[in-house]
Amino acid sequence: MKSVTQLAYTDEQIYTWLRGLLTIAWADGDFSPEEKELIAQITKNDLIPDDRLNSLSTIEPEELAAVLGEDKNIAENFLRTGVLVAIADGVYSAPEAELLYKFSDALGLELEALKSLEHTLCEPDKNKIEEGLGVKESLVSPPSPHPDLLHPVKDWLDKMEIHDPRLAKFICKMVPSQCPFERDVKLFGRQIVHIPPLCKLNPLYEQLVGLRFRSLSYLADDCQEDISEYI
Repeated sequence: MKSVTQLAYTDEQIYTWLRGLLTIAWADGDFSPEEKELIAQITKNDLIPDDRLNSLSTIEPEELAAVLGEDKNIAENFLRTGVLVAIADGVYSAPEAELLYKFSDALGLELEALKSLEHTLCEPDKNKIEEGLGVKESLVSPPSPHPDLLHPVKDWLDKMEIHDPRLAKFICKMVPSQCPFERDVKLFGRQIVHIPPLCKLNPLYEQLVGLRFRSLSYLADDCQEDISEYI
């Protein structure tokens, strides 16, 4: 018989958490209605299975902090998943970094991990901009930083513990199951997102995979859930 697992977060915390992640996803100004619908489909029945998903909107740092800021562990775990969303496509942009700092400040956290993450910031290529490409298309990844420079953020991400099945399922859906991760995400038969091979572009690839593995283990071992759909 399937065991009943106690939820670690309230519905209000999860709803606020999701609005924060969507705000990060929209930070570069390139988030279409189709992508919003995709995120809603990913989270439907896993985070908050109610009509509130139909009215998702961005959130200000102060509003997020009012719900997630009382418990520092919850606040840090939110920021960890925020980093996950920001780097999921292998591109860490200045607007995403600025927003993560604003959330961190509002939550009363000063994290060395976010500072070390700056070594992966992508910069716009002036030549590509002159060719008429958009800001996002013109971003160029920096040379791979020395592993020691990213140690703080890697260690910080590796410390994230999973205690809520809704969050675990979200992570399992956001992080693809195997490398190469290159894939086209389609909605209603139309391509809306292209995700590059993260193992080639993302210096935090191992941390993402480790977080996904811990989420799967939590669902299977602690929650006694069937994880076949995520494998």
